[in-house]
Amino acid sequence: MFMKSKITAIAAVLMTTAFPAFADFWSDAGAKYKGVVLHGVTESSPPSVYIKDVLAPQFEAATGIKVEIETTSWDQMYDKAIKDMEAGTGLYDMVYIEQDIIYAYLSRNFLVDMTQTLTDKPELKAPTYDDANFTTFANYFKNADGHLFGVPMEAFIKLYLYRKDLFENPDIMAAYKAKTGKDLMPATTHEDYTAIAEFFTEYGKEKGMELWGTTAQAHTGHAASWYEYYESIAPTFGVYNWGIDPANNYAASVANGGRMNSDEAKAAMKYWLHLRDIAPPESAQSTWTETATTFAAGRAAQGLIYGENAAWIASDATKSKVVGQVGFALPPLADGVMAAAEAGTGYIGYYDGGAFGLPVTSKNQEAALLFLQFIGQNEVQPDWAVAAPRITNTATYDDPKVVAMDATLGGYYTMLKDQGKLFAGAPAYPFHAQVREATAPIFYQILTGEIGPDEGLDAMAAKAEEELTNLGYRQ
Repeated sequence: MFMKSKITAIAAVLMTTAFPAFADFWSDAGAKYKGVVLHGVTESSPPSVYIKDVLAPQFEAATGIKVEIETTSWDQMYDKAIKDMEAGTGLYDMVYIEQDIIYAYLSRNFLVDMTQTLTDKPELKAPTYDDANFTTFANYFKNADGHLFGVPMEAFIKLYLYRKDLFENPDIMAAYKAKTGKDLMPATTHEDYTAIAEFFTEYGKEKGMELWGTTAQAHTGHAASWYEYYESIAPTFGVYNWGIDPANNYAASVANGGRMNSDEAKAAMKYWLHLRDIAPPESAQSTWTETATTFAAGRAAQGLIYGENAAWIASDATKSKVVGQVGFALPPLADGVMAAAEAGTGYIGYYDGGAFGLPVTSKNQEAALLFLQFIGQNEVQPDWAVAAPRITNTATYDDPKVVAMDATLGGYYTMLKDQGKLFAGAPAYPFHAQVREATAPIFYQILTGEIGPDEGLDAMAAKAEEELTNLGYRQ
């Protein structure tokens, strides 16, 4: 990630960049709430640190409203936010909403309807804020009526990264050709990805290098591994939405019409476990953070990496040893998956991200609504996108600063803009957390070898259906 000191330095410059055309709105709107202190909780990620170090001070300077942002671990963020909203204590005025949990929050009426509130209180509507400015990623934070319940603050896809210095090395290319009979290039199939991974792991051993053929987000006791399989691996084999079919009584097992334990799901699991076995030794304890640091340290020739990390890996020499050596590609796919994605009946990977939402339990809802609009303006997006790689507003793509960074990154933002539609967020399941938690213990047993992948997926499908029955979804 970008170092906090780097973002803080940017803050010093940006603090001098006000919004002169609309300065009267922010000062006038904030006058009523001067002295109020807003509290927010979020994951400690580059976009969140930017909010804390740059946007919060800007907002205070414009309105007199102080904003304190607590950045913490993914686990603690969820725990603190949910407990606060459940208890109604009102500790937080803004909470980070990851895309996959929004449906559970909406089903429990945790969040303020921003669209309705700004309609009812037009005096709070900032002239520089408009929902229409957001990319289609904002749709994940809307209800069935199209009302927005969170301001997107990060959005990125999970990409296939590869080491150009290795893939384009003439000696390595010749060795790969001699071994496999194929040219060395980014894989488009699982078979080719596996062959490349095996080649580089063996190459690292032969040369005495700390180099392996792939990353693997395969922690044996953390939800990150569950997500890697269901959001990044299974879809590339044609298994979508965790293999659960809501249109068929929420079936998960093949016996009942689901696909959680289908042949494709089992092939995906075996493929991924094999990659884990030939990945760096830390992979069995790697979450989304560690796979990024592994790749940035030059320990893997290729891997699936979240876009929020991909950009700093490719451009920040203070954190990455492979700056200037990173290539970006779409993940390898089984036959038919790309056609399904292009037709809108499937997807090739995970479109990740989150938003800042306003809890109904907040004691400072109007002041918090001003802040959420502030961070949603087009005006604040370009520097944010450069400092912390994420894009949530369509206009950001064309900003000169972002265009320049896109060139530095070898077209990462262009890929997000043009091919982001091939990726998808988590399915609209209010039971997201419950089914994940119910099936995760079995999933971890597969990873540790306590149960085979075929038997494990059979057990997971049965457990998912049991949980969905208990929750009242299966009849």
